[in-house]
Amino acid sequence: MPLRVTSAPVSGIRKNRKPATPRPRASPFAAHARRKPSAPSSSGISKISSEQDEYEQGPLPDLGPSRYIPETAPVTDVVEALQYIRNSMFEDLPRRAGMNSTRIAEILNFRRSLPPLASVAHVHTLLEAPTKVEKEIMELVRAGRVRRLIVPGRGNDAAGLGDCLVLSEEWDRLVLDSPALEAPLKEKFLALLGRIGNTCAIPGAAFTPPECMALVRAGFLVSSSSLAKGSSSLASLPILPTTSITPASASRSGAYPPHEVGANPRSSSTTATLFLSLPNTGPYLRLLSAGRSHLLSLLKRSSSNEVPVYLLRDRWDGAVESEKSFSVAKRVRGEFSGILPGRTKKYKDLYGMNFRWALEEALGAGLVEIFDTGSVGPGVRCL
Repeated sequence: MPLRVTSAPVSGIRKNRKPATPRPRASPFAAHARRKPSAPSSSGISKISSEQDEYEQGPLPDLGPSRYIPETAPVTDVVEALQYIRNSMFEDLPRRAGMNSTRIAEILNFRRSLPPLASVAHVHTLLEAPTKVEKEIMELVRAGRVRRLIVPGRGNDAAGLGDCLVLSEEWDRLVLDSPALEAPLKEKFLALLGRIGNTCAIPGAAFTPPECMALVRAGFLVSSSSLAKGSSSLASLPILPTTSITPASASRSGAYPPHEVGANPRSSSTTATLFLSLPNTGPYLRLLSAGRSHLLSLLKRSSSNEVPVYLLRDRWDGAVESEKSFSVAKRVRGEFSGILPGRTKKYKDLYGMNFRWALEEALGAGLVEIFDTGSVGPGVRCL
C-alpha cells in the first residue's frame, strides 16, 4: 500500500488566494485626464515669437528722419572719421567666447590682415554734410594726407563698394612692413605714389617685369587683365588727373604719356596698365558685402520691414548670454542663460563685426533709413 506524505495542517497560518482581477490602487491623480507628451502647440510658439518681436505686427510711428548716427558719432572731420571707421569695425572678443584657441587666433589674424580702408559713403554717414565733406576729402587728397582708391567692378556710387579712402601714412606703413618686397623696390614704389597724386592707374612700364610681378604678388598692384574678368569694364573708372607724372621720370622709365595712362591695355600689346590696390582688399569687400546682406535679412524678418534699433541689435548679436545680473545668476544656478557668441553668425561668418558699424555702412549705401518713432527710440526701415 503506497504511502502519501503530506504536510500537516498548521493552525493560524493561511495564505489568501490572489483574486483573478487585481483591483488598481487609487491614485490622487486618477481623476485627471491623461495626456501623452508631445511637441509644444503652434499657439504656444506663436505666443513666444510674438513676445520676442512685439513690433512685428504693424508699422512703427514715423515722426521724421532721425540724426541718431551723426549725433552719437565721436568724429568732427574726415581724418577722425577714417580712424573711427578703422577702429570700430569689430567688437572685442568676449571672455566666454565659446571658441577654441585655433578659432580665436584665426579671427584675430583675419582682422589684422584687413586693409585700413573706409568707404566714402560711410564717411558721409558719420558727418552728414555732403558738400563740406567732399570738399575736405579733395583738399586732403590734394595735400597728400589721404589717398582715394577706386576698385573697378565694385560700383562707384553710394551703394557700391569700390570708392574707398585710406590715410597715406597707413598706406606707406603697409608698404614698408611688407615682407614680400625688397627695400629698393619699396622706395621706388613710394616715390611713384608721391608723384602720381590722385591717379589710380599707372603704366606697367614704370617698373621692370620682375618688379611688377613682386608688387602684384604683394597685393599693391592689380593687372588690368584680371580686372577685365569682372562684371565691369575699365571704362567705369573715373577720369582722374594724371599730369603729375614728370616727363623726365616718364622718359627714364619708358612710361606712357599722360593721355595713355589708364587706357585699355588691349590698345597696346607691349605694356599693360596696372591699378593701385592694397593687400586683402578682396576679403575686405566681401566681408563688407556679407555684413550688409545679413543686416538686411534680419530687418526683413519683420512683416513691415522696419524695427526699432535696439531690437535689430538683439537680432544681430543673437540669443547670447550676457554679463547682466539675471544672466549671471542663471549661470550660477546651472540654468540656460543663452548660447555662446562663437555659435552665432556674427562670429562664424562676420568675425565679430560691430552692429553699429554695419548699420552705418548700410545707411550710407542707401539700403536702410533711420527714423524717429517717439516712443521706442530710433527705428530702422529697409528701402
